[in-house]
Amino acid sequence: MIRLICVGLFVSLVATFVASGTGSAWATGVDAGKAAAPVIAADVSVEVEGAKTRFRIALSKPVTAQASLMEKPDRLIIDLPEVSFHLPPEAGRQKAGLISSYRYGLFAPGRSRVVMELTQPATVSGMTVDANAAGGTALLTIELTRTERADFHRAAADSAAKVAQVTAAEPAPLPKDARPVILIDPGHGGIDPGANSVGGVFEKDLVLSFAQKLQKALEASGRYKVLMTRDKDVFISLGDRVRAARNAQADLFISIHADSISGGQEVRGLTVYTGAERASDADSARLAERENKADAVAGVESTDMPDDVSDILVELTLRETRNFSHGFATRLVGAFDSVARLNKNPHRQARFQVLRAHDVPSVLVELGYLSSKQDLDLLMSEEWRGKMVSAMSAAVDRFFAARLARQDAAAVLP
Repeated sequence: MIRLICVGLFVSLVATFVASGTGSAWATGVDAGKAAAPVIAADVSVEVEGAKTRFRIALSKPVTAQASLMEKPDRLIIDLPEVSFHLPPEAGRQKAGLISSYRYGLFAPGRSRVVMELTQPATVSGMTVDANAAGGTALLTIELTRTERADFHRAAADSAAKVAQVTAAEPAPLPKDARPVILIDPGHGGIDPGANSVGGVFEKDLVLSFAQKLQKALEASGRYKVLMTRDKDVFISLGDRVRAARNAQADLFISIHADSISGGQEVRGLTVYTGAERASDADSARLAERENKADAVAGVESTDMPDDVSDILVELTLRETRNFSHGFATRLVGAFDSVARLNKNPHRQARFQVLRAHDVPSVLVELGYLSSKQDLDLLMSEEWRGKMVSAMSAAVDRFFAARLARQDAAAVLP
């Protein structure tokens, strides 16, 4: 069904909604009388009426939106152009009708996303945009209706098929830099906030700030080419983080995180992780399982990435890479020992998806626990972060010392 709404001489709106048997729906709004400007989300409301639940979001202007469904767990995904969400901190935390909770944020450059956790199977029975809502806003309304599990399964499969059809081709590898290439990976981002403290500090913000400080310090030496998986508050899938390392032909991959444990004020300290098929302990296994769900948090289908060990040469590369990863982790722990509170058994192993590149030495650094006030105070301290960045830079220098020495010797040969 196509509905055309005209407002004055300049605004035209086309809204399309697909009945409950489909897996995706579109609502399109085009404002032809104004230059492109940031879209602001000023308010969200949820209305429950019998078997229907209506999710409404007030926007500064009409937008194009796409809705799709996912299973395990049951979710509704709303994809939007880039939106600046000016919503209260508690938005999305309360259950209402078919919506258990929802989260929102930047999903990719130029794209934002709302992910709704559903209380039971439901499909999109209507999607409209009112370009002339109260207060001069554009009101996007998504109507959900209860459905049977079989119908929801078919709709989710239809959504997955449509996503697969538009998946972008993997970019070509970047030219190799003569210097060691280091890829710093600030964990989480965008719609995926990661852990959070009681005071509302989000892991995604803290680790990005730290990663930017580390990048600046490493670049200042001139010895390294330093890249980032993200340099702003945007979501990057686990697979894309690994692919970024391989496409850049990185010589070292450092993923930065900060954990949180419910009711675990006494648990604190820094930990360095390397990849392994079997976790070194139960706590590491639980952490890896939680971190590996980052894609699901953002409404992305996540599949277990293959090991790419189909022949003996690749298998040998994987073994050698893990040896290098262990070597760097040992150097990191040694460098941190004098400046940071280390967790007991500070070097651990687990099956982290983000550490799966078979040819890139990779570590994941948990800087501390946001659930610990002592750790949080340190993580927020510029002085402490400066010491940590210096320690990490020293560990990087030691890791690449032999290679840099060879390059320096080659540079002065006649």
